[in-house]
Amino acid sequence: MWLSLSVKDVPRTGWSSDQALNWRPPLFTLLLLCAGLFLLGVGESLLIAAGAGVSPWTVLAQGIENQTGLSIGWATFSTSVIVLLLWIPLKETPGLGTILNAFVVAAAMDWSLQYLPRPQAWSLQLLEVGGGILLFGVGSGLYLIANLGPGPRDGLMTGLQRLSGWPVALVRGSLEVSVVALGWLLGGTVGYATVLFALLIGPSVSLGLYWVARLSPVTEPRL
Repeated sequence: MWLSLSVKDVPRTGWSSDQALNWRPPLFTLLLLCAGLFLLGVGESLLIAAGAGVSPWTVLAQGIENQTGLSIGWATFSTSVIVLLLWIPLKETPGLGTILNAFVVAAAMDWSLQYLPRPQAWSLQLLEVGGGILLFGVGSGLYLIANLGPGPRDGLMTGLQRLSGWPVALVRGSLEVSVVALGWLLGGTVGYATVLFALLIGPSVSLGLYWVARLSPVTEPRL
């Protein structure tokens, strides 16, 4: 258990792409990348369907909306652009996964939100939130290990991890808590699901990376 929370790098497996800038990856790698992104979208949808608070980055977008008058969509877009600019000093490399991240996650969210229950009971809401955080971690493990380029926020996470040398769980957790705090100070709305996501997503992503690598054939995760 402790080893799975101490992952200090994105592991590489036999099915990982040799480099992020690979526009013709093996089909199996591409399929696992898309599977991971699909799980990310469903995980985000579970959080939305629970109705107990939005994700930390949406809180930040709400705060920017309150302070600037931008729509929530443009606030989210502006945040993504700023995060991508931060990739430059962190020397992160985009790739096919960076592009597919936006399309596959959005499609998975639109599809899954039609079928997910929207419970009123607190206990069922909590169950959906927990399931969403878990799926987010597994999905992150699959698509990041594919090594075809991270999404904007995951690229910030991996860049900061490489710069600091801290475990992935600590870097991601610190990043999400900081985003929640900033969004709240700017006027964003925080629910208990937001707090749980911020605190648990780091360990969840670390667990996802560890076990996806561990269960891949002839592969040991790099700790």
